[in-house]
This record gives sequence, structure tokens and C-alpha cells, in this order.
Amino acid sequence: MILYIDTSSSYLYTAIVENGKIRKEIKKEYGHDLSKVALPEIVSMFEHTDITPHDITKIIVVNGPGSFTGIRIGITIAKVYAWSLKVPITSITSLEAMAASSKKDLIRVPVIDARRGYCYAAIVDNYDDMLLEPIYITYEKLKEKLKNIEKYKIITNDQEKIQIEADIIEPYNPDFSEIIDTYKDKKEINPHAINPNYLKLTEAEESRNGC
Repeated sequence: MILYIDTSSSYLYTAIVENGKIRKEIKKEYGHDLSKVALPEIVSMFEHTDITPHDITKIIVVNGPGSFTGIRIGITIAKVYAWSLKVPITSITSLEAMAASSKKDLIRVPVIDARRGYCYAAIVDNYDDMLLEPIYITYEKLKEKLKNIEKYKIITNDQEKIQIEADIIEPYNPDFSEIIDTYKDKKEINPHAINPNYLKLTEAEESRNGC
């Protein structure tokens, strides 16, 4: 039985999945209240099922990129849970979760707007292989990387903000069963080694790398 936690945006995305079946899930936007409600909502998810925290056999937590504060909330909850109950834990990026939630009919390009002409993005093929690892990148450079790909789809929650076009722009709607099926066997990590993955470079690094 796997507990999934994603607080990397203004949404709380969390679920308990057993053998590919969703036992309980939450997909709800809380905005600035996310830090206050994330833990109580996860607790209530258990209270409304016959599942106890001790029934969880693994935790998958999203470690970014996204909201700096939001990422820390989910990681803190997941780390304390994993450490105190000695539950195996692993992490994935929000971009990996976005790609896994989308049908594997085209090359998938999850995109999160990062403002000032930048975005967080990845390029994933139909076999879940990363053609472009999750990266902080300018929209112009991302467009260059997509030039030689005949058909692809953008997956995003920022459709009004993103500065890139595609024949298909798909709103992100997490498919917890697919995310967990894709990453359930990912290598476990020591809870203390789970850290935010902001991806964003410092201004000095951006200048040096010409991003």
C-alpha cells in the first residue's frame, strides 16, 4: 500500500493506492492555505478509510520543481512519516508525475512556468525514457530542443502563462494509479536524504551557462 504526496504547487495531490487501486485521494487547490491544511487533510484521508498509517508499505513524494514553500511542506511530512514508522521512501519530480499521468500516445512535454521567460520542463517518450531530463530552461531553448520532434503534447497547469505552442496542450490531472505504477519500484532513499529539487539555477549560474 503506497502513500503518494505532492504539495509542489498550490494544489494538494495525495492518495493511498493498493495494488493499483485508489483507496482514497485528494485533488484540491488550497493556495496560500496549503501549509496549514496539508497534514490535517492527509490525516483525514486515513480517518475516512479502514487504513492506518502502519499499513503503508512505501511513500512516494514529489520533491519539485514548483513552489519552494509547497515542496518543503510535502517533503517534511513524508520524511517524518517515513523515519518515525520506518517506511521506505523515494522521490520523483513534479515533471515526472505530470508525464506519467498522460496517455503514452505522443512524446510528452510537461511544462511548469517559471516566469521571466523560463520554465521547468522535460521531454519523455512513449516508453517513459527521458529525452530531456527535468531542467530549468528558457522557452526559446526548449523550442529549439522540440524542433526535430514531429508530434508532441504539452502537459501543464499554466496554459495561460506558458510561452510555447503545440497541437495539443493537455491540462495536468494527476493519475495516481499511473504515477505509482511507473515509480513503485524506484530505488528507496534514506529519509534524511530526501531534499527539495528546485532545479532553478542561481543568476550567476544562468549567466555562466547562457541559459
